[in-house]
Amino acid sequence: MASKAGKGARVPAVLDRLESHYGLETPPWPTDPYEFLLWWHSGYPASDAACARGFRSLGEQVGLEPGKILAAPMKRLAIVLKPGGMVPELRAVRLKKVAARVQDEFAGDLRRALVGPLAQVRKLLKGFPGIADPGADRILLFGGVAPVPAVPSNVPYVLARIRHGREPASYALTYKEARQAIADEVAETFDARTRAYLLLKRHGQEICKRTKPLCERCPVNAMCLYGAGRRRGKPPV
Repeated sequence: MASKAGKGARVPAVLDRLESHYGLETPPWPTDPYEFLLWWHSGYPASDAACARGFRSLGEQVGLEPGKILAAPMKRLAIVLKPGGMVPELRAVRLKKVAARVQDEFAGDLRRALVGPLAQVRKLLKGFPGIADPGADRILLFGGVAPVPAVPSNVPYVLARIRHGREPASYALTYKEARQAIADEVAETFDARTRAYLLLKRHGQEICKRTKPLCERCPVNAMCLYGAGRRRGKPPV
């Protein structure tokens, strides 16, 4: 399928090169939509490691079921969430809100509610604390709801750098362009699009960092317009 968005390397070629470097990736977060929401608020600043620590503590000391979270005293819940990092009291409040909504509106089963028109499902998910379009895309994709072209929210610039040699002026446009590139060139299947998400996320976190990217170590350096500009000593046009 021809790309409408880029003038540089095609996304499948980029992903193949990244997979050759990093290997097969698997999500380190729970794929169940409700459990993902718990995981997401179990750590702050949100990182895979921080969220995993808080989520593990929550599961071991309180439990993940909505009723158990709602029954836990707020102070107890905050203490349990401390391994996940900062502001555990705020995160405890958010977990209570998630659990209450899932129990009261969806009879304890959020997944069963994620049916119908995609716009409606997306609106439902965005009603939860801390969930905007990138988070909703992530839940839809990894939860097996719809194979949407999700983009890692903390590194949406990776494809823009590789394909265009620069990042768009705004976060919204950066995310939109990356999403369109995946929609145009990555097969509309869960396997293909989760693969794209995980590889781009890892690359952005380890090598194509927001500041001080490690271009000399980059496995896609030869096809990256941003890397080419740095080698010339100036940003590419």
